[in-house]
Amino acid sequence: MLLAIDIGNTNTVLGVFDGGTLVRSWRLQTVRQRTADELGLLVDALFAHDGIDRAGVSGIVLGSVVPVLTTATRAMVERYFGVRSLAIEPGVETGMPILYDNPAEVGADRIVNGVAAFEQFGRAAGRPLVVVDFGTATTFDAVTARGEYLGGAICPGIQISADALFQRAARLPRIDVRKPDRVIGKTTVGAMEAGLFYGYVGMVEGLVRRMDAELGGGSVCVATGGLAEVVAPETAVIHHVDTDLTLEGLRIVWERNQRKNTAAGSNPTSVRRTTGT
Repeated sequence: MLLAIDIGNTNTVLGVFDGGTLVRSWRLQTVRQRTADELGLLVDALFAHDGIDRAGVSGIVLGSVVPVLTTATRAMVERYFGVRSLAIEPGVETGMPILYDNPAEVGADRIVNGVAAFEQFGRAAGRPLVVVDFGTATTFDAVTARGEYLGGAICPGIQISADALFQRAARLPRIDVRKPDRVIGKTTVGAMEAGLFYGYVGMVEGLVRRMDAELGGGSVCVATGGLAEVVAPETAVIHHVDTDLTLEGLRIVWERNQRKNTAAGSNPTSVRRTTGT
């Protein structure tokens, strides 16, 4: 089995794959102060709760945008699983050419999202892609019809926008983000909900259409992340929703590196220690 770990700024998602099948996933709050042992105990508890044998995990792949937790998680993996993790970082074979001016600047999550979206929705169709990830920040990533990562846009996530309204406007309350019944709000809270939600939908539509035009038209838009299933029904620009897209991308990159290492006569991502765990 393969354990894929996606460490984001707000949430950390873990998924266990048996071959190409995602058999279980968990979503945890990202806490930057957690130590390797705390992470290990959390993972132990999750596996035990769902009856998954930790000893069956022979490979671990890690994508992270939180450097301090990258270090702690790699230490946890070696201590509790006895394997070396494959971290998505510059120099790792992803199978996707990066056309960014400085490829090292691109977050691991954006790359693996592009990889998974191209394999699932772009390669067979021969069409470019726009991948929208509704996370702490909302990212829009463009992939060419040849499977090249072109670049994209980064915007504040909807919760960041809601928090900014509360913090910077003295008379506006803190609200939860939700879809209101109408665009024209009849109360301050209703007006804020409408502005946040429908304004956010409008931003998504505008950016996707502009990126599609730069890609030459005919692109496929794939959405992932926490609000993907909420926003997608409100607009025609999103064609597919895949909430497990990042985990799938991590799996694909891990498998590509396994094949590369096997061809080279080594397999450094699944070398289990013979003593101690």
